[in-house]
Amino acid sequence: MDTSNNRKEDVSPATAVLLGALAPGVNAPTWFVLKMSFLTLGISFAVILGLAFTSSDITMIIHVTLLVLITGTLFFLLSSFLAETGLVSVEQQMQDIGLAPKDEVEPKKKM
Repeated sequence: MDTSNNRKEDVSPATAVLLGALAPGVNAPTWFVLKMSFLTLGISFAVILGLAFTSSDITMIIHVTLLVLITGTLFFLLSSFLAETGLVSVEQQMQDIGLAPKDEVEPKKKM
């Protein structure tokens, strides 16, 4: 049996996101959570911007527009950075912080 597939299935999405926050690199579940967070933030800002337009308060419109621009810029820069560096596997992150079993960290060499 292949133990690496069994080990991969043992890691829950919540654990993978926690590993993504603690270990170097970004794994796929953490990137998915970040994208969903930016999506909900964008929806919230769109609703707030709509409310600002209905209240005709120019300072509120400018303020929320700047927040939307900052959010969009941050998402674009983060996406560009991850496109260049790539994602890291959860197993690699577990090895980096020492949570992987010893036989997976250092495979035995046959001589």
